[in-house]
Amino acid sequence: MEPHVTIIAEGQTRSAVIALLLEHGPSTAGEIGEELGMSAAGVRRHLDALIAEGHVTAGESSPYVRRGRGRPAKQFRLTASGRGRLPHAYDDLAGAAMRRLRELGGDDAVRAFAADRIDDVVGDVEPTTPEQAERDPAAVERTAAQIADALTRSGFSADTRRVGNGVQICQHHCPVGHVAQEFPELCEAETARFTALLGTHVQRLATIANGDCACTTHVPLPTPTTSHPGPGRARVTSAADAQPPSPTATIHREDTDDRH
Repeated sequence: MEPHVTIIAEGQTRSAVIALLLEHGPSTAGEIGEELGMSAAGVRRHLDALIAEGHVTAGESSPYVRRGRGRPAKQFRLTASGRGRLPHAYDDLAGAAMRRLRELGGDDAVRAFAADRIDDVVGDVEPTTPEQAERDPAAVERTAAQIADALTRSGFSADTRRVGNGVQICQHHCPVGHVAQEFPELCEAETARFTALLGTHVQRLATIANGDCACTTHVPLPTPTTSHPGPGRARVTSAADAQPPSPTATIHREDTDDRH
């Protein structure tokens, strides 16, 4: 094979790796190899090149993901630079339109537009009321899964995963991420809508607009426990009720909200 043909083929393979990480989120070299029909060793060569270019980063796999015995496999994920290699054909147009909207209608007009936009994305999701969320954590998980499906249909490549005593909604791609850097109202409207649909407070842990590898929203799940306040009486509470949030947790949550 001639050198320039080799360079083109390698570029195509690395683009395929980036596209796969976008679609599936953090993945091991073995998982990527299975999807591309390559050996894990062959994939690692491309991953090493992408890491050197700053497009991919490597880290230990999540402790909540079950794997076989032995050392945990490394998971690879896109950086903001890697995500920037994907086409964003309408970013300039969308940004210009949003700036014009702010000029004509002010911040309220931008917030109203952001709220309408996320309503269009998750409009078919069946909400969980706060009462349902308190007595049935599974209902919260079902709604979170519906939100992820709706986001994926709109190009956000989202999924859910159990983490500790909660579930996380992870958006591995954001088709408006570049615009959201200038207009955080888009992210704020998402968080507010998720809270309303899930019937419980949610916390944004990371956003692509802030340079993170994914938009991650943590949804705490109540853990029903039975307590006995008196003879012949039983009361169902949750772990969240049993222990009030510490001042440190409150500060962290406010910092996270401000950062978004």
